[in-house]
Amino acid sequence: MSDKKENPLTAILIGAGDRGTMTYGRYALKNRDKLKFIAVAEPIKMRRERFAKMHKISEKFCFNTWEDLLAKEKFADIAVICTQDQMHTKPAITALEKGYDVLLEKPIAHNLKECVEIVKKVEDTGRILGVGHVLRYTEFFSKIHDVIKSGVLGDIVNITHRENVSWYHMAHSFVRGNWRNVESSSPMILAKCCHDLDLIYWMVGALPKKISSIGNLFHFKEENAPKGAPKYCVEGCPIENKCLYYAPRIYIDLELAWQIANKGERRIYKWFMNWRKYRKKSLEFFAKLIPPLKRLRYWRDWPVDVLYEDHPEDYSDEFKMELLKTSPYGRCVYKCDNDVVDHQMVLIEFENGVTANLTMHGFSDEEGRTLRIDGTKATLTGKFNASGEQITIKDHFSGLSKIIYKQKLSLKNIGHGGGDMRLIDAFIKSVIERKEQPLTNAMNSLESHLMAFAAEESRLKNIVIDMEDFRKQALDLI
Repeated sequence: MSDKKENPLTAILIGAGDRGTMTYGRYALKNRDKLKFIAVAEPIKMRRERFAKMHKISEKFCFNTWEDLLAKEKFADIAVICTQDQMHTKPAITALEKGYDVLLEKPIAHNLKECVEIVKKVEDTGRILGVGHVLRYTEFFSKIHDVIKSGVLGDIVNITHRENVSWYHMAHSFVRGNWRNVESSSPMILAKCCHDLDLIYWMVGALPKKISSIGNLFHFKEENAPKGAPKYCVEGCPIENKCLYYAPRIYIDLELAWQIANKGERRIYKWFMNWRKYRKKSLEFFAKLIPPLKRLRYWRDWPVDVLYEDHPEDYSDEFKMELLKTSPYGRCVYKCDNDVVDHQMVLIEFENGVTANLTMHGFSDEEGRTLRIDGTKATLTGKFNASGEQITIKDHFSGLSKIIYKQKLSLKNIGHGGGDMRLIDAFIKSVIERKEQPLTNAMNSLESHLMAFAAEESRLKNIVIDMEDFRKQALDLI
């Protein structure tokens, strides 16, 4: 960070949902010398007021819509845009035209034409645009990239990469949640896996030549609903005691956090989550004496936070149960309006001869990514999971294996393995120093989006996509 900047960058936030508030907002609160939010646009009153209170934003700088905020002349350094996928384009283009540097949540946009429009606008205005491909900034994937560049693996031949979406994340975000429907959000391969395609493109270091893809919606369909299952889980589901996706199990019992803790190696996390699961009354008593325990008992972060648009202070089990009677997150997973795929595979051939395959599925026991990179000298295997991370290199000549990186489950690394915070740091540095674009700049990120749209076209049309032609067609859209 340059020493010339004595005051923090000022920022406006467009979209005060989970990412805007819990990622970028928290960063600003923890790094007051680097970033300060001075305005917010958010249509949901509770979210808007919560963010304004956290950042001491006066009422005159709180807006219902991004249009109202950006109608004013530029009054901050950067714009952070965290709207839903289909709402990225207009605020991003308007902010760039107003002179803001922009930090934009991924994906750039929900369709190819609008992605290209935003990238073209960046070129025309000369502003800086960073895209939220946070995984490039993790220690884990940075280490793998460095290993590849070092030549330890020899020439890379093949990459096998798996995006293992956990059963609870699939149900929460892609069946019940905001990314469940292509028309209202974007295809799964873009919404979830543009991260992964970006990583593969970055690791290979060459343009993709051919792409093909297959996949479908296999499980989360009404035909698979248990007999007698109601629309909402709490309306008397006949299998509530044994259903994996029973809503109170996820949002009240917090089964997912218990499983993450117990699959990790940190005994203290296991102890606390077992206390929460098996001795709730005891935890309630001590929570009255020790305030931090109240947050453990009455969980209010992801995935619970999305339940609340009103009454943000009542996080009791009883009130959560009331919310689940009408909330989209209380619906039976077999009776939602979801249509995105729950499993998909992508095959890629790159111009330098490297091949790669990406598998995404929504039925993993644990959230995370696993990969295998085979080179002419060695094989690298990696595990990037919620419960911990590890990279191993297996040398072909000696036959020996060596763990070169290991990270246990840590609260400090929450947020895509620490990538969230490092991405914001890097973006701020780019804005201040004006020497180079962020690692995840507009042009770099566009290629992974082209890959995602090509994969979806391949899946829908059952064809192999020639990426040179596809790339030319994309640029002709403007």
